[in-house]
Amino acid sequence: MTLRLTQVSVTHANGVQALRGVDLHIGANEQVAIIGPSGAGKSSLLNVLATALQPGSGDTQILGERAWQLSARQRQRLRARIGLVHQAPPLPPRQRVVTAVLAGKLGQWGLGKSLLNLLYPLDVPGARAALARLDLGDKLFAQCQQLSGGQLQRVGIARVLYQAPEVLLADEPVSAMDPVLAGHTLSVLCRHAREHNVTLVASLHAVELALEHFSRIIGLRDGQVLFDLPASAIDRALLDKLYANEQLQSSSPLPLPSLSVQIPRC
Repeated sequence: MTLRLTQVSVTHANGVQALRGVDLHIGANEQVAIIGPSGAGKSSLLNVLATALQPGSGDTQILGERAWQLSARQRQRLRARIGLVHQAPPLPPRQRVVTAVLAGKLGQWGLGKSLLNLLYPLDVPGARAALARLDLGDKLFAQCQQLSGGQLQRVGIARVLYQAPEVLLADEPVSAMDPVLAGHTLSVLCRHAREHNVTLVASLHAVELALEHFSRIIGLRDGQVLFDLPASAIDRALLDKLYANEQLQSSSPLPLPSLSVQIPRC
């Protein structure tokens, strides 16, 4: 297994229990979507898989390593094999897009090379190619502050594509994009995962996008796995149970898919 969690629990400093005894096994080259209501623990789960968050209890095995039994240096080398796409990428406003994309390799470059890259981009063609896959090739030398939220999300994705990790984790990677662009971007991620034998795990708020692009769906609620099923087995009853009372917490109805046609692409 590429990713294995056994009875993993996480309690944040404010006392909120984000994960409760989660068991999760994801094999090499799988593409998996995680869905669930706000506050279900999706971001916490991805941060555990990225070794960015240490569980309070349970066992984590990431790429064959028990991350929290490694030294800090060994854990840093492990993290270089994992790519994490943030919902709001932490990109300095005045940083040029080319520099932001090339930062994907900082975990693999030495200190000298990393510092030099800040002054002079070391692989402009590589950055341009990653951006071109997301229709952002013309933004190569723009400043991040000049981009929209959806464009910034695509720059964050381009950075991880350039990193070329063995495991790609994406936390609501298309939340700031319109439906057509979101679908196209997920297609790029899934295609990259297939072509490069990458394990892809993405949390998504849009259920219809999860069902359309991923063959395996994990439903998370209150920090627990409610179901872990093929996309073809997801029905209205399961979704109603997963999102129970979500409508009461929102001024707008919960957007659930019609479930009339579901053809997973991954």
